[in-house]
Formats: sequence, structure tokens, C-alpha cells
Amino acid sequence: MREPVKIYSIPTCSDCNYAKRYFKEHEIPYIDYNCEENVKYAEEVWNLTGKQVVPTIVIGEKVFVGFAENLNEISELLK
Repeated sequence: MREPVKIYSIPTCSDCNYAKRYFKEHEIPYIDYNCEENVKYAEEVWNLTGKQVVPTIVIGEKVFVGFAENLNEISELLK
């Protein structure tokens, strides 16, 4: 079984919500790290990317900043 996708998000981010909806619709297990509720998650995003941008999505060793612009690569990786 594949490890769940990690998504660093905030509740008001439309791209974050789009990503989570996509994962649910495609039955892809994911863990949501809410950067608004826990500053530790925002620090993890900074350590992963050098940026403070959500969504940040981690699939295995691959890190994506943003969802919509990375959708093709993400969907290929999750097949």
C-alpha cells in the first residue's frame, strides 16, 4: 500500500480545496496539514520549498508547490 499524499494547506485556499476534492474523488489517501492551525506545518513547508506557499504537496520524495499547475504530473505519479 502506498503511503498517503501529504498536503500542506489552509482552509481558505481554493487550490488546496481543489486538491483535496481531487484526492477524495479519486480515492487517493492523503493527510491534510493545516498550516493555519499549526505553525509547525508552515515551518515544514518553508524547509521543503524555501517558500510559504500552499498547497504544498508531497508524494513520496517529490514536492509540488501548487496543485492546478502540477495536476498532470501529480495524476501521472498517482496512477
